[in-house]
Amino acid sequence: MAKFELKLPKMGESVAEATITNWLKKVGDPIEADEAVLEIATDKVDSEVPSEVSGVLSEILFNVDDVVKVGQTIAYIEVSGGVAVEAPKEEAPASVAEIEKTVETAQQAVAAPQDFSGSDKFFSPLVKNIAKEEGVSVAELESIQGSGKDGRVTKDDILGYVANRKEPKAASQQAPAPVSATPAASTPAPKAATAVPVSVNGGDEIVEMDRMRKLISGYMVASVQTSAHVQSFIEVDVTNIVKWRDKVKNAFEKREGEKLTFTPIFMEAVAKALKDFPGMNISVDGEFIIKRKNINLGMAAALPNGNLIVPVIKNADQLNLVGMAKAVNDLGNRAKAGKLKPDDTQGGTYTVTNVGTFGSVFGTPIINQPQVGILALGAIRKVPAVIETPEGDFIGIRQKMFLSHSYDHRVVDGALGGSFVKRVADYLEAFDVNRDY
Repeated sequence: MAKFELKLPKMGESVAEATITNWLKKVGDPIEADEAVLEIATDKVDSEVPSEVSGVLSEILFNVDDVVKVGQTIAYIEVSGGVAVEAPKEEAPASVAEIEKTVETAQQAVAAPQDFSGSDKFFSPLVKNIAKEEGVSVAELESIQGSGKDGRVTKDDILGYVANRKEPKAASQQAPAPVSATPAASTPAPKAATAVPVSVNGGDEIVEMDRMRKLISGYMVASVQTSAHVQSFIEVDVTNIVKWRDKVKNAFEKREGEKLTFTPIFMEAVAKALKDFPGMNISVDGEFIIKRKNINLGMAAALPNGNLIVPVIKNADQLNLVGMAKAVNDLGNRAKAGKLKPDDTQGGTYTVTNVGTFGSVFGTPIINQPQVGILALGAIRKVPAVIETPEGDFIGIRQKMFLSHSYDHRVVDGALGGSFVKRVADYLEAFDVNRDY
């Protein structure tokens, strides 16, 4: 019998690690080739890790909730026959070195004067060391809004907290602080006071948030705290689009094997507008603006369990309507089936959400960080409208919808934010009813 190393597979260029959420097999269980052995999760997507060989699971190296890096061995499978096997002994020196480094880091954390054992939150040894060196108490550490997995405090989070804490102190040393300045010197304090007692009656049911809902909750709060949200709204006449789709949808599905929804038509217009206004296709990193070269459109999709996920259409501006429809349908179907890959949700530069799916006329969506804008598509409705003609104005029935544009006022002013959504509307209203798909 020989041992095969089951490693965490590469899941995309931007994905470096994943969390083990469930072992589908236990030690001693037989495994067939391509059979799923465990379930993993990145910050947004859950997926399975299959075995490349048939054999028996002989050893499990990580537990549920452990974070594993891509390429790291997570289990051993005993195989027979002439199967190519990677010997675990070859990586033993590296593994020992990693263990020694981890033990040394842990020992340094234990030596810290602060006692973190009483905290319910998880803090890495590095975060604990920084807290010790900077004199950050356990209570302060618990009050920091973490940006890591499940709201964990990262190195950048605590360094940012320390930097913000030092600035008010420096200011107070330069001049006596007036009473009105006191709240500004303790900006993190409100975070610690967010836990409000909730009255629970006998008939109430208490349900813990699932992992994804916790992540979404953290992302939404962090986005509101990070970006200065401003909204612009515009009403669009999409009568021509509705008529054109009704005319070609059956032929489109027969020829292309894809259903034609309104979403790819709207996505095409957004991609064009982003090329016209590249100032909306940017990200913010501290005091720096990153101008994105590629136009990667995120499309918010509701999952069967009620959670939300945002798969990304890469290089959306390079797709024609057929290509856009295929991309939209593929990502949407795989999102509903839970078959998205981690890389499918990475690299977005702008996001579109269709609130009209649920009957909403318009909404005020929260920006998907670190992007600076998100567009909400409202429901299409038949409404009476004034129609201008050379013979005069008259009242007619038109198909209309609202576009709601949320943008980050730190870097996007009203002129740019309003002009962008107006350009999207212009493209939609100028839709050619005689065009081919």
